[in-house]
Amino acid sequence: MKKVTTLLSTLALATTLAAQNLPQTERQYLSGHGCDDMVEWDFFCTDGRNSGKWTKIGVPSCWELQGFGTYQYGITFYGKPFPEGVANEKGMYKYEFEVPEKFRCKQVNLVFEASMTDTEVKVNGRKVGSKHQGAFYRFSYNITDFLKYGKKNLLEVTVAKESENASVNLAERRADYWNFGGIFRPVFLEVKPAVNLRHIAIDAKMDGTFRANCYTNISNDGMSIRTQILDKKGKKLAEGTVPVKAGGDWTSLQLNVSNPALWTAETPNLYKAQFSLLDKDGKVLHSETENFGFRTIEVRESDGLYINGVRINVRGVNRHSFRPESGRTLSKAKNIEDVLLMKSMNMNSVRLSHYPADPEFLEACDSLGLYVMDELGGWHGKYDTPTGVRLIEGMIERDVNHPSIIWWSNGNEKGWNTELDGEFHKYDPQKRPVIHPQGNFSGFETMHYRSYGESQNYMRLPEIFMPTEFLHGLYDGGHGAGLYDYWEMMRKHPRCIGGFLWVLADEGVKRVDMDGFIDNQGNFGADGIVGPHHEKEGSYYTIKQLWSPVQIMNTSIDKQFDGKFSVENRYDYLNLNTCRFLWKQVKFPLATDASNAAVQVLKEGEVQGSDVVAHSAGILDIKTNILPNADALFLTAIDPYGHELWRWTFPVNKLNQQTEQLSPLSSRPTYTETENDLTVKANKRTFIFSKKDGQLKGVSVDNRKISFANGPRFIGARRADRSLDQFYNHDDEKAKEKDRTYSEFPDAAVFTKLDVKQDGGDLIVTANYKLGNLDKAQWTINPSGDLALDYTYNFSGVVDLMGIRFDYPEDQVTSKRWLGAGPYRVWQNRIHGTQYDVWENDYNDPIPGETFTYPEFKGYFGDVSWMNIQTKEGTISLTNEIPDTYIGVYQPRDGRDRLLYTLPESGISVLNVIPPVRNKVNSTDLCGPSSQPKWVNGPQTGRVIFRFM
Repeated sequence: MKKVTTLLSTLALATTLAAQNLPQTERQYLSGHGCDDMVEWDFFCTDGRNSGKWTKIGVPSCWELQGFGTYQYGITFYGKPFPEGVANEKGMYKYEFEVPEKFRCKQVNLVFEASMTDTEVKVNGRKVGSKHQGAFYRFSYNITDFLKYGKKNLLEVTVAKESENASVNLAERRADYWNFGGIFRPVFLEVKPAVNLRHIAIDAKMDGTFRANCYTNISNDGMSIRTQILDKKGKKLAEGTVPVKAGGDWTSLQLNVSNPALWTAETPNLYKAQFSLLDKDGKVLHSETENFGFRTIEVRESDGLYINGVRINVRGVNRHSFRPESGRTLSKAKNIEDVLLMKSMNMNSVRLSHYPADPEFLEACDSLGLYVMDELGGWHGKYDTPTGVRLIEGMIERDVNHPSIIWWSNGNEKGWNTELDGEFHKYDPQKRPVIHPQGNFSGFETMHYRSYGESQNYMRLPEIFMPTEFLHGLYDGGHGAGLYDYWEMMRKHPRCIGGFLWVLADEGVKRVDMDGFIDNQGNFGADGIVGPHHEKEGSYYTIKQLWSPVQIMNTSIDKQFDGKFSVENRYDYLNLNTCRFLWKQVKFPLATDASNAAVQVLKEGEVQGSDVVAHSAGILDIKTNILPNADALFLTAIDPYGHELWRWTFPVNKLNQQTEQLSPLSSRPTYTETENDLTVKANKRTFIFSKKDGQLKGVSVDNRKISFANGPRFIGARRADRSLDQFYNHDDEKAKEKDRTYSEFPDAAVFTKLDVKQDGGDLIVTANYKLGNLDKAQWTINPSGDLALDYTYNFSGVVDLMGIRFDYPEDQVTSKRWLGAGPYRVWQNRIHGTQYDVWENDYNDPIPGETFTYPEFKGYFGDVSWMNIQTKEGTISLTNEIPDTYIGVYQPRDGRDRLLYTLPESGISVLNVIPPVRNKVNSTDLCGPSSQPKWVNGPQTGRVIFRFM
């Protein structure tokens, strides 16, 4: 974790500066630093759970998660500022603290990082300042004259969950997220010398020009400000001193650094600026240190966003500050976890939806490298102008020096007050672009959730297209599903610079009043790429692969492979030679090997990346040839910081490694017939075929029944009603339900006869059909008791799901192990993100949005060479000999509301066509080429070998 080490080094440098005995700002925490080290305060809740009595509560926290008040989801009261039935309890806090004598004659500010929502403060019984309104913003009071130095002091805080300001409720609380109450971010005393630097705003450009506006609380004759710029090792690179204008509010200064290491998300180089306020005699009155980075932001009209002269692609996601056990209260460690999670998906950008994040999150973005859109609250409602002006000033004063912040966002989805647009640049000397998410403003078109075709239309407009929300997740839908089509279109278009997926994680609360149930409010909060505890869903890996800045363009290799790959460097800045590549040649176990048989590494090595500059293509030579006995080659790209970008797997011996040649057995298969059945016996295995419909009806091994039966049967299905077919019936009350329902095609095939013949040591049983879809099922039973099924069916038309199926009772299944793409299931529009390898998992059947066990056991699995399904009755082994087909293990489960799909039962199936999956907003036909139904015409053939053990 080199980058985390860098972050710690930066903090160590700050400690070194403090050790120089300069009069710096001090902090005395009255609360904990976050959810991991809360401090107990006295607490009284006025309504709801545990109300009406004084008790204790940890601070900072959301009081609902500590067992108080009432849980409430914001959208319930959408558009109503003061509705009946809204939870409106208050929390009253008391806390005693001591202030050391050394703080006397200094300025002491009481700082709240955030409090939800209206907050009133008393110190030692005296009211301090005015009521604060606005839940997600730092605010402070000068309490110098309220304190008893060297003695105990009493802090009293009253927090109202609902605001008295209608615009605050509409902007912050009538939204699609959980509403909480409480002091949910830290509280501390900020102690400065009586004459001090109040605020500093930095503008550092790529050419090394450094400017800063320094605000002082007092500006007297003879005062000056000395500034030093230091690198990460503490080396001084530039220094200068400027006089303070007496009576002025602020002082500007400028320095220059030669050839600075620039800040980008790929190269997050940080510097420190140490500002010292000097009196007329040169004595240091106060010193402040700020982290910053040299970088230049430029919006080129109808072209793109340029950072340091380079056009970037935005690979972003929306992110809430959230954990199930603590709500909006996080910690430094959890903020870093979130940044590392996004970086692990090869993302480079994050939108702070829909409020400013913790300072520690921004610090992690600075140090680890993410572009940030910092957002003023306003989900659909907007702040009134006086409130918005006040909150913008506080937000930008807190965040202005973070190099990671590239955009300011004035609310969300018409939650912007246009009278506030000009306020951002008043406090930001960098003049970052101001965005209206889902709007067209300042050269950016950011419309949300457009279909694939509509997105193409938006790219024809003159503005830069950058959807601030797209591919809305829900359960297993959205995110990675459809991303390949969208991303190929977006990254190649000259006026599109990428966008932000919705959303990073499920916002499910661990309900202390419901035995720990994770409450996503049905489908409202279940939108994440990962679960509420960051459980990785399938889309996590799809995004990781598609957004890898290194792309291997070969889709396959063979035994004659010479070690040279075609490669694209999609970094914006880094050369491919900053990356390493690890390779392995491996041999896979066979389906008949022991269940614990491992993948064997035959040979491995490492090479440095080729000299391929950013935004270009070249050749990567790993300098190896394929061994004769190798089944596959694994290739892993490692970035300059030691993080895995992606691992590609290339089978080179698929067919030969699948099957094992068993020693011939002396006993050939035998069969007997009755009026209704044909019974075949081979190597202690018994198979029963129906003479009524030609299907396999029974299997036993050494008189042990295995309930695999009723196949092969044709299965074909299509989504019942399509929004672009122009027959959508708006008078049909079940129209939207049909939009998500896949209806099965009936197979009118008529069974004609069952043929049996001996072929050497094998027995061949053939079922013939006419006038329907299924044409023929030919079973070849060898002396070992293996069943090879060759089948043919016909289909002409449009289909979303198609193949053959068998029945097996799901409650008998315990696990599966397979060689193929995994470990996650695939959809037609989410093929990427899997790797060809040996995988296994136990049976599970999670309810989307309620239980979070991944990878899911059931679904459609791609590129399967063999699969062993372990059951309570024995093992069912399938070896698939037809490429580009899928093995279906029952059908995926949707959420209880069935908003994504209702699929027909498919049992154990071999499929030529699998369905796509929609997102929360767009049905599949609107999600791009990969999401369309398949046009099929004519016969389809397949071959699968079954072994029962």
